Amino acid sequence: MNIKIVCVGKLKEKYFKDGIAEYAKRLSRFAKFKIVEVPDEKAPENMSEAEQEHVKEVEGEKILSKIKDKEYVIVTAIKGRERASEELAKEIADLGTYGHSDITFVIGGSLGTSPAVNKRANDLLSFGKLTMPHQLMRLVLTEQIYRAFMINSGSPYHK
Repeated sequence: MNIKIVCVGKLKEKYFKDGIAEYAKRLSRFAKFKIVEVPDEKAPENMSEAEQEHVKEVEGEKILSKIKDKEYVIVTAIKGRERASEELAKEIADLGTYGHSDITFVIGGSLGTSPAVNKRANDLLSFGKLTMPHQLMRLVLTEQIYRAFMINSGSPYHK
């Protein structure tokens, strides 16, 4: 199975890099895992709605350029469906069983994802209504993907 996270922006803090690297190493026994970063657009605080949409559109084009047709795409979005870890694990297992061996998760920029990215998504995944920094979201998502594989392998890790 191939798991990819496409995300906007660079990871800056060493502690996030270290945490993600640890989970990526652990995941390597279950799947090929990689993170693809696309550059973020400048988004000053006082932007108009039209300017915000433009930023999302430009970032969306960059995200979509990193996704192939055959990939099953799950976009992280507040308006997505929340799941328990066990439910996400089952979905990942089912995707592999039914021929979707290339799964791509998307983490948008600070303004979210464009309508084009959401339209390309096969599913929207919510981690609740909390707002998290994108760097933290990368760590949380990577850990949850690892947790899903541990659940599917029958490991007690997830308890």
